Order: sequence, then C-alpha cells, then structure tokens
Amino acid sequence: MIATIDVDACIGCGLCANDCPEVFEMPADKAAVKVTPVPADKEESCKTAATNCPVQCIKCE
Repeated sequence: MIATIDVDACIGCGLCANDCPEVFEMPADKAAVKVTPVPADKEESCKTAATNCPVQCIKCE
C-alpha cells in the first residue's frame, strides 16, 4: 500500500500524524508521508487516518 497526501488540500490539522505516526508526520504546516510503502501492520491505521482527514486529502492505495 502506498500513502499519498494532496499537499495543496492539506490544512495541517495533524490528525493523520496522531492516527498513524509510523506513516505520517508534521514537519511544518503540512502533513508528509514518512515511509513508503506502508508497513503491512500499519495499513489499517493508515486507512483510519485517511478516513478521519477533514479535507480527505490522503489516499491509501
């Protein structure tokens, strides 16, 4: 699974980094993916982060 973030749409709320800190980080005012591909044991939390994103800018495919 690959996680991507539409940085133009990201509002920098930090929920993704809270939901799945192994995959997402907040290095500045926008979220970033820090590991690719997503480790198999973190796929569910990655999907949760995508679902919880208030602007739906995360894709986990």
